[in-house]
Amino acid sequence: MLKKIDKLPMDKRIAGVHCVPLLEDGSIVMVWDKDEQVLTTIGGRIEGNESIEEALNREAMEEAGIILESNRKPFASWYWDETDTYTIYFVARVDQMQEIPEGFEKTGRVTFNFETARQIVTKVEGRAERIQILTYAEEAAKTFK
Repeated sequence: MLKKIDKLPMDKRIAGVHCVPLLEDGSIVMVWDKDEQVLTTIGGRIEGNESIEEALNREAMEEAGIILESNRKPFASWYWDETDTYTIYFVARVDQMQEIPEGFEKTGRVTFNFETARQIVTKVEGRAERIQILTYAEEAAKTFK
């Protein structure tokens, strides 16, 4: 279940992190998942003893070749009944873009504004949850410093 947030939940374990990286011009970065054939936010599971920040940094580099600035803002959570855990969604500014590492499930990054992102996600898959995540991210980006 997707929920809008402005701080990290403390009642359950956080097992996953995702982000919507923001570029200087207000555009966002998403990635193409070659296995699922969808345009998606960047992120995944927290591994081992990683912190939330370490997991977000690792996922951003693995999936998109992005180094994020350290300031991040949580804007949504997804609660997983099956595991009794959360995935947290953040907005974060891009510090640097590098070459995308090979051997991972994502094959490319794309940049566009929020409206275009919602339109493309609607055309490709139509999942209301991903469209809502983009809407929540846009709202968070407006107040993100």
